[in-house]
Amino acid sequence: QVQLVESGGGLVQPGGSLRLSCAASGSIFSIYAMGWYRQAPGKQRERVAVWTSGGSTNYADSVKGRFTISRDNAKNTVYLQMHSLKPEDTVVYFCNADLVLHRGTVPIDYWGQGTQVIVSS
Repeated sequence: QVQLVESGGGLVQPGGSLRLSCAASGSIFSIYAMGWYRQAPGKQRERVAVWTSGGSTNYADSVKGRFTISRDNAKNTVYLQMHSLKPEDTVVYFCNADLVLHRGTVPIDYWGQGTQVIVSS
């Protein structure tokens, strides 16, 4: 069974740093795209940072220069390094991946369970 397992959330002071990890497990042929979204209560889920198999990365304007997405292809893992965290970064972060399970098939969309980040003094 394919699943995304997130880790790394928690409490940090304003200006601090955290690193989120998301590992895709199960029988996976390839990863088409993988990244992070976040959602505050009562608001729509927004894209934070995403990389695609073509090598491109995309960041939300609100995190450019502060967050960096990276990946470990051998581990099917994506990381989100977050610096200069602000109270407004306090939300639940979700890992998302478009996974190709078999050669010649279309990617399937998967979501992690979410990890809470709290930025507070």
